[in-house]
Amino acid sequence: MRVLVLSAYHADSHRSWLNGLMRHMPDVEWTVLTLPPRYFSWRVRGNSLSWAMLNRNTLAADYDLVLATSMTDLSALRGLVPEICRWPTLVYFHENQFAYPASEQQRDWLEPQMLNIYTALAADKVVFNSDYNRQTLLDGSDQLLAKLPDFVPREQVRAQLAQALVLPVGIEPLAEPRQVRVSGDRLKVLWNHRWEYDKGPSRLLALVMECDKQGLAIDFYFAGQQFRQRPPEFEEIKECVENSACLALKQFGFVADGNRYQDLLGSCDVVLSTAIHDFQGLAVLQAVAAGCVPLVPDRLCYPQWFAEDYRYLNSEGDGADAIVLEARGAVKKLGQLLSWKTRGELPLVDVSGLTWPVLIPAYRQLLQNMLPT
Repeated sequence: MRVLVLSAYHADSHRSWLNGLMRHMPDVEWTVLTLPPRYFSWRVRGNSLSWAMLNRNTLAADYDLVLATSMTDLSALRGLVPEICRWPTLVYFHENQFAYPASEQQRDWLEPQMLNIYTALAADKVVFNSDYNRQTLLDGSDQLLAKLPDFVPREQVRAQLAQALVLPVGIEPLAEPRQVRVSGDRLKVLWNHRWEYDKGPSRLLALVMECDKQGLAIDFYFAGQQFRQRPPEFEEIKECVENSACLALKQFGFVADGNRYQDLLGSCDVVLSTAIHDFQGLAVLQAVAAGCVPLVPDRLCYPQWFAEDYRYLNSEGDGADAIVLEARGAVKKLGQLLSWKTRGELPLVDVSGLTWPVLIPAYRQLLQNMLPT
């Protein structure tokens, strides 16, 4: 099988997905075109122009299937390079532009949202990494179309988009069996997300302050990707933990070495999320696969993956009172997890159904079904 992959905004999660596919399907002949994840507005609008003018020979070669990410401007690319229309096309949605939380940096979001719709409709098959991702695109696109003045094929668009499937990004299985966490009087809590506003730094700060207020014996590990500018809450978080009589700061910053990061996942007790935006939550799933107990908000993709015992109160709104209320719910769960650790009863949560070896047969069948008969 010859597959052309088009990844127009090749961020870490996109890279992880593609590397997993290629690693676990070595019999496929992969041809890959990617563009770096920067200059968002230009990238999502200009990727078709860039590829059509700079990579036309690659695009016009012979393939059996085209596999594109949702950032790809597929409808424009098919117009600029008609040869692509010879092959069936599958579009994979790691995210959609309807479910991003608002920020001060966010400008008019109409064009990226319309591009999501056009790309989905131009594909022969659409796949999402979670049901939350799928449902938010269905609802968001319908709400957008309802606002437009006339000649809007709202019912037809929703009917076509509703045929989309859900197939998660896989996680790598461990080389060795997970070890049950030993008993102890301190809880090791890992927060391993991008240091950006959509991962809830204000909520994380409120949670840390509440842990200090209640005197919980917690060792905090703050990892995850950082950028030149980071939310100011992280300095407050660092100061709060360092000045606390009960909390301890064991890690504060990105862990670049892959082996050291895996050791970190294998040694912590709990992986924590405070996100207001997660379409699959790969960082949490990878930590859970390594043996961490998840503690996640009762929103976004997380109800699809984890039982109620591992989800804390989802407080609507971004006001201070709502954030404090949510933090109290999370800290109550942390107190329970600390009690479990003291008794040596921290559970292992099964996410083996989301590993690549389990998911690859479904991916393979999906690609095979798209081939012309």
